[in-house]
Amino acid sequence: MNRPSRSLAVRIALSFAVIVCIVVGMVGASLYHATNLALSTRADYQLIGRVEHFRSLLHDLYTIKEIEARPRLFETMLGDRQDVIIFRRAGAAPFINVDPEQLPLPPLHAVPVTRPIGLDDLYEGSRADGVRMRWVGAQARIGESGEVVEIIAAHVMTQEAHVLSVYLWRVWVNVIGAVVVTLLLAWWVTSRGLLPLKSMADKAAEITPNQLSARLDVAHAPAELQSLAASFNAMLDRLEHGYERLLQFSADLAHELRTPIGVLIGETQVTLAHERSVAEYRNVLESNLEELERLARIAQNILFLAQADHGPQRIEREHLDIREELETICTYFEGIADERRITFDIDASGEMVANAIMCRRAIGNVVVNAVRYAAAGSVVRVEGRVDAGGAVVVVGNRLDVRIGEEELGKLFDRFYRGDAARSEFTESSGLGLSIVQAIMRLHGGHVTADCTRDDWIEFSLWFPV
Repeated sequence: MNRPSRSLAVRIALSFAVIVCIVVGMVGASLYHATNLALSTRADYQLIGRVEHFRSLLHDLYTIKEIEARPRLFETMLGDRQDVIIFRRAGAAPFINVDPEQLPLPPLHAVPVTRPIGLDDLYEGSRADGVRMRWVGAQARIGESGEVVEIIAAHVMTQEAHVLSVYLWRVWVNVIGAVVVTLLLAWWVTSRGLLPLKSMADKAAEITPNQLSARLDVAHAPAELQSLAASFNAMLDRLEHGYERLLQFSADLAHELRTPIGVLIGETQVTLAHERSVAEYRNVLESNLEELERLARIAQNILFLAQADHGPQRIEREHLDIREELETICTYFEGIADERRITFDIDASGEMVANAIMCRRAIGNVVVNAVRYAAAGSVVRVEGRVDAGGAVVVVGNRLDVRIGEEELGKLFDRFYRGDAARSEFTESSGLGLSIVQAIMRLHGGHVTADCTRDDWIEFSLWFPV
């Protein structure tokens, strides 16, 4: 099942929203951690300062009885009503015990009188509800009596927890707000930014087989879309050219098939109009057979071109003697060459690697094309040589009718014929050079045509190693 595709604007907006969520969340988490650390450090220093203050007060008193007589003095110095302050002699019960929630004492090591209290002396704890607590124990000396007592103090971080809870709630609100605002703004900005793309899509929707000339405006497109517009226009150029060639191919094919079919129908109708002798019927059947064979060749050639255009095919190759192949091909076409008083001049050596049947067909098509269009009484020169990249077969002849540059570029088009009047020498369907080009493409090579100022034309077939 195909999943429905999301709008590009929605995708970009969601991407920005996710990015903002991550960034704002990381910033919020960092600030939350920093605030938590700052509040904890501040509470620790306040607890240490309070206990150091108690140490100073005890040092100014004379006896423990004075402490017991004024417990309120120490209770008012607590930072919070839930805080703990305990005064006791070592191993004895507390003589001042302010512990509203009766919290169990952790295993503390009292800081000696001779050393000030540091952050490392604090002990981390928690209440039953999970609220953090900070404990500290220290020894203090009372007045001139020199008696040593223990001070145990604890701070319940209720206020800090409340501040952090409110801060965390604000962080979440800010994150959600930032994501929502970013989502809306990103969607609006992206929708506006994609308007040129929508315009290009609307323009492309106007293109039909009957209107392939429409093109996208590259000059006024955004810089990021100019390459896309140019590529799209280039694709339309190729499609338009291919579509025109397809229409021309269909028209030419219909024309090629119409002639032999018309001949078959005409001869058959004439024959059936009156009684004929056996010899006359035989002549008609032989004539029809020739036209049917011509139709078969056209169909076979079109099928070969279609298969060659469909994709790369694996062909069997072998080593062929170039001179032997060229002599065989030229001998085959000596009959039609003699009719126009044309001779062959062969100069070849070396070996080529190619499919024997396809190679002979390609070279044969070029040779018969040279015979058809060469000036009467001239020479068709056939050369073959081997270089580092492969083998090259060159077929050249002198034209009796000059060929222009535009016509030279159409020689390999299907059903193109330079001079239909010469078809009397060799039957031509206009597919010969197209087949040559397809065969060379299957071999991984190429074929080119060059015409000099003195009307000498050469076809070069390059077969790779």
